[in-house]
Amino acid sequence: MSYISFDKLRLINLEYSLPKELLRSNRAGSYASTTIISCNTRKYHGLLVAPQPGIDDDLHVMLSSLDETVIQREAEFNLAIHKFKGEHYHPGGHKYLRDFTTEPIPKLTYRVGGVFLTKEVLFTNNDDKAIIKYTLEDAHSPTKIRFRPLLAFRSIHALSKANVLADTKFEPLQHGIKVRMYPGYSPLFLQFNKTVRYTHAPDWYFDFEYIREKLRGYECHEDLFTSGYFEAEIEKGESIYFVAGLSEADPSKFIILFDAEVKSRTPRNSYESCLINSAQQFVVQQGDKTEILAGYPWFGRRGRDTFISLPGLTLLQNDTKTFEAVLDTIIGEMNGPLFPNVGKGSKTLYNSVDAPLWFIWALQKYVAHTGNPLQVWKKYGTVIKSILQAYRVGSSFNIHSLENGLLYAGEPYLAVTWMDAVIADKPVVDRTGLAIEVNALWYNAIMFALELAKGRDKAFTDQWKHIAISIPPAFSATFWDPKRKYLADVVMGMHKDWSVRPNMVIAASLDYNPVDEEIRKSLLDIVRSELLTPRGLRTLSPKDPKYQSIYAGDQAARDTACYQGTAWPWLLGHFAEAYLKIHGRTALPLIEKISSGMEETLSEHAIGSISELFDGDPPHKPGGAISMAWSVAEVMRMNDLIKKYKASYNPGGVKQ
Repeated sequence: MSYISFDKLRLINLEYSLPKELLRSNRAGSYASTTIISCNTRKYHGLLVAPQPGIDDDLHVMLSSLDETVIQREAEFNLAIHKFKGEHYHPGGHKYLRDFTTEPIPKLTYRVGGVFLTKEVLFTNNDDKAIIKYTLEDAHSPTKIRFRPLLAFRSIHALSKANVLADTKFEPLQHGIKVRMYPGYSPLFLQFNKTVRYTHAPDWYFDFEYIREKLRGYECHEDLFTSGYFEAEIEKGESIYFVAGLSEADPSKFIILFDAEVKSRTPRNSYESCLINSAQQFVVQQGDKTEILAGYPWFGRRGRDTFISLPGLTLLQNDTKTFEAVLDTIIGEMNGPLFPNVGKGSKTLYNSVDAPLWFIWALQKYVAHTGNPLQVWKKYGTVIKSILQAYRVGSSFNIHSLENGLLYAGEPYLAVTWMDAVIADKPVVDRTGLAIEVNALWYNAIMFALELAKGRDKAFTDQWKHIAISIPPAFSATFWDPKRKYLADVVMGMHKDWSVRPNMVIAASLDYNPVDEEIRKSLLDIVRSELLTPRGLRTLSPKDPKYQSIYAGDQAARDTACYQGTAWPWLLGHFAEAYLKIHGRTALPLIEKISSGMEETLSEHAIGSISELFDGDPPHKPGGAISMAWSVAEVMRMNDLIKKYKASYNPGGVKQ
């Protein structure tokens, strides 16, 4: 039985099945995504979504969906389902669904009278091709299938509308056609492994409604174009293969290609294997560049997310080659001491004070994994020193070190920490000044650099060792309150923000932390009591009057909830690391319970992956991006910590 599966009763219940989404991607940066019943609920959904260098190098929905109709004795049974304007679902093909499994690849089983038809979907690893295998498992009458492609040819961030500019022509291919709706786009090749009859009948279908966009307060109605339809007879036991791609393929090799792709897949038959599969989806290789996508379906590369997620996504699979390739790519795009945070080219923003410090943290994890500090200092020492020096003397966004060694960052109307949402030019959470996790990362970065430079760079160690010594007492004096028993989130002059937030956990999780064990134990007790949920750490205590736990509504409402109460899974890695360091093996039952709870999420939102965030209150509904790199990476790292702590004790309970 498949590790994740859904039966008929769940599949035909739209309230249950529509929130559950599929995602498959490849190393070229393309993806396919829809719901488990093949009803698109987002403008980001599609069977083939790929970059378009001839337009803007962004992702574009090429093939939105493929409608299938089973035909027997002139009776037609349409297996598709779409949501249209006015609470209207048509044609309602989900009622024929009997089963959905994920292993070894997504597979839907339909029953129409005496017809049993299976549909298996995969996305090729190295090029832009979606392959669907239809198998007629059983039938008692001659059967044929009609296939109608619905085309979008538009950015994932836009919607298509019927227009007279669309090119409605086609070019015949071997067992298929080639279409290109607009100039500048790659042509779309639609082919089968056998002879099919194509009827050219160009037309527009109107008012598809994407309910997830509607709930998010965005424009949600779209018109899709169909060039016509294909028909083919199918015998009992026969399989028909359909390929949609951006280059012409050889139909005689479709079966071989499909089987080879299936064999190359890592099975999704356990918690661990699902996370490994998900981790691989974020790595994108284009030419000589290797990058980490922050999340699907709408995020591109983000510097901060890259460094936080990189150890979990690569090192836990012993993939040091990808780790180094990602660093080498993004180092090439630095602007002074800063890494690109969002955007590319002329639109790149470098507005992340902590990204360079997370870069050094990622290298710290790399050294712990490889045991080769000399190699890291030789290759990355110059970059590390340039970051620290620029931060000490002053850089963009008013980043500079104070006389006591602490790090100041931020300017009015800017958000430069990970809590970076801005509404009407005002940060949701103003963290200008001395931010707790930024200063913890700053101290950790200095200490790690001194560790690497020891015996190798006397000038550097002489310059920085006195600064390192000055930070811990300044840190405690600035952030710690013995009465409250936790650390301030931000300090700006005489003002201290005592909101209970998870950022102080990072100060407790780092290998070099500027506070003693008693302070770390005390703050972790507060975090466990007020912020810890089964799905992550809340961004604000429920006791705070500003607390908002529900991630819903328009952009402003969602951005506010992001950092005023929603729970973020990526913070669990740091909570687990900090808690285990303080409590040792006695912490394992709690951390294992958290891990088990996160396993449940694999069938809640993006099947087999972990969402960006969750509501702060039960039942902790998932929200944001359906599959998030740092969520997956840090849950993987938490699980790895559990293994390591278990392995460090023998069955008798005596530490080895």
